[in-house]
Amino acid sequence: MKGFVLYSTYRIIGDSPYVFLFGRLEKGESFAAVAPFKPYFYIKEADLKRAREVEELEIEKTGLKTFNGDKVVRIFTQKPSDVPEYRQMLESNGIVCYEADIRFAQRFLIDNDIKGCVDIDGEQEYQDNLLVFKNPSFKPASFFPKLKVLSLDIETRQDAGEVYAISLAADSFENTFINTKKKIKNAVCCKSEEEVLEKFIDAVREFDPDIITGWNLIDFDLKVLQDRMREYGMELALGRGNARCKLRIEKDFMKESKADAEGRLIIDAMQLLKGAFIRLEDYRLETAARTFTGEGKLVKFTSKGNEIDEMFVKNPQLLADYNLQDARLVIKIIEKSNALSLAIERSLLTGMQIDRVSASIASLDSLYIREARKRGLVCPSMSYAEKETMVKGAFVMEPKPGIYENVAVLDFKSLYPSIITTFNIDPSSFSEKCAKGMVKSPNGACFKNEDGILPSIIHKLWASREEARKRKDELARYAIKILMNSFYGAMASPNSRFFNMAIANAITSFAREIIQNTAVEIRKRGYEVLYSDTDSCFVVTKAKNREEAEEIGRKLAIQINEFYKSYVKKQFKRDSFLDMQFDKCFLKFLMPKLRKTEVGAKKRYAGLVIKEGKEKIDITGLEFVRGDWTELAKKFQYELLDRLFHDKQLLPFIADFVQKLEKGEFDSRLVYRKTARKNIDEYTKTTPPHIKAARKLPKVESNIIEYVMTEDGPEPMGFVSHKIDYEHYLKKQLKPIADAILCFMGQTFEDAAKGVKQKNLGDF
Repeated sequence: MKGFVLYSTYRIIGDSPYVFLFGRLEKGESFAAVAPFKPYFYIKEADLKRAREVEELEIEKTGLKTFNGDKVVRIFTQKPSDVPEYRQMLESNGIVCYEADIRFAQRFLIDNDIKGCVDIDGEQEYQDNLLVFKNPSFKPASFFPKLKVLSLDIETRQDAGEVYAISLAADSFENTFINTKKKIKNAVCCKSEEEVLEKFIDAVREFDPDIITGWNLIDFDLKVLQDRMREYGMELALGRGNARCKLRIEKDFMKESKADAEGRLIIDAMQLLKGAFIRLEDYRLETAARTFTGEGKLVKFTSKGNEIDEMFVKNPQLLADYNLQDARLVIKIIEKSNALSLAIERSLLTGMQIDRVSASIASLDSLYIREARKRGLVCPSMSYAEKETMVKGAFVMEPKPGIYENVAVLDFKSLYPSIITTFNIDPSSFSEKCAKGMVKSPNGACFKNEDGILPSIIHKLWASREEARKRKDELARYAIKILMNSFYGAMASPNSRFFNMAIANAITSFAREIIQNTAVEIRKRGYEVLYSDTDSCFVVTKAKNREEAEEIGRKLAIQINEFYKSYVKKQFKRDSFLDMQFDKCFLKFLMPKLRKTEVGAKKRYAGLVIKEGKEKIDITGLEFVRGDWTELAKKFQYELLDRLFHDKQLLPFIADFVQKLEKGEFDSRLVYRKTARKNIDEYTKTTPPHIKAARKLPKVESNIIEYVMTEDGPEPMGFVSHKIDYEHYLKKQLKPIADAILCFMGQTFEDAAKGVKQKNLGDF
């Protein structure tokens, strides 16, 4: 039977370890598979004699080798917890251990080549509505699972000392349990808080979800439920088989709280969106719901705690409806955003559990160790190393500031993965010494001239991405793109078993050389490169119209690719996988100056493009796309750019905008939203405005601080007691944005107030 592995763990039964895999079968049933498995790791065969002097060992000879070609033997232990103890003993005696840090259950999945989906065959029986396979055989399988997701939301007394109501929502199921004697619709009325909690646990058990989710689920809902249940001698038994849910609550804003319920996944929907790289103005439920569903919360509060308490007494029907709506919204957000589907795709690609797919280092491990084993190689154990030097980053050309027309943008598609495959940059191929025939990178690192493990993984992913393109599966293509782009970062991290500064710098040194050489080749063909950034070149085509500019861009991309095919073959005796493509054409393009200088600002520009037959303003790095600028600044900049790109008057618009600001017409757009990067009381050397505002709050409940600037300084939203400082917004928000454009016309922000006649675009 085909099944999707959702959760893996192990138990010791009769002094022997057994791996437990939980999941959902393709036909819909939940399952558990139980199999015996022995923990192990490797040492060099040459170290075996010394190792036996340290400890009595159970060994097995293998045909495997290290990256340097040393033969290894397998060391078995009795329990998984023995592995780190053996490693510590051996390494303290100078004996290197290999693959001694891999999680026991993950080791089982890797050895059986299970990546999410598995074909299970063996003896089976039902236990508590769970189909249990005992010591079955496992084969890799492929299908996209349909998982049961349950959203949870609670309402409590203002001090969280009593649970008023609990709502559950799923695609085909919803219910609300509320502590009230009144009869209300679409809810189960309970005679006590204890009964609410009991019925909630029973409902979860009956629905049998694979994933339990919610908004701020762990830090609030589950923490409160755990505390209240303990008052009645109950356990938060959310796992399969009534297993207790274990919480690890982090008080530090910088760390993420965790919940573990055996057999199921507990995933905060807010974190799921962040893991899918979905950016929102803020991560409140209301904001996410409006963005993806067009719906919002049922009630807008001015003093939520007091109003919930009052609602519980006077209008429990509204409280139940409000509670259920919040649970429903989370399910709809997950569906509309595709965040969970993306996480499943990433799980199928890497073999990582859904709640760990964002762990890029572990994802690389999962793929790399499998491929290494097929090649008869073992990998080093992870051993944290200090990063003595920083990776030298990508090349960014000094921009040529100005306003341009018909600018073609050329991009290297997946530049870092392409470099890895083109030049065989791979941990198993790396050599400290450069022998004849090896690939030598610009930073001096050397690699065997063959197809290594990492390039092989990337080739397979490229093939999968092409298959996804043919079946028009954009989600799978995006998942593959995320994964491939994470490989460089994993190798550049001291937390990775493959951490090597020489390898990381080999990638970036090739990237710098390639983007610089590309600019040279474009100039040889008669075109000006006004900017290049990591993997892109911005080319002034001097074309008369968009069609001509696009044709020039496509022609240049072909010529650059032909150049690299010849260059790589001649210099390295390898095939080039570098792929430059024409990306887009800016009809009008602004490259601003770095503030208070005459040089261009790197990674900051805006332009007018045509996408799907419609005009669109693309903005990179400017205030409009930065979260630490106000909505006032964003509105002002966008409208200013729109007027610039359509040859409209700027100074009258600026003067009118300033007048409206001073009249209070934009007061709702003056809010700053900034994130505290550490606890509020840890800011001692300097106190930024958002920290000053935070310290005026009666209680800091989030690391995102919202405040406005008043005549008495920064004041937090909800606690503003002084007049707005409009002069601050003029000088700090509007003036820098206006001057970045007006400087090219010989004008300033102050000219708008003076009524200076604006020059036309053709005058500069």
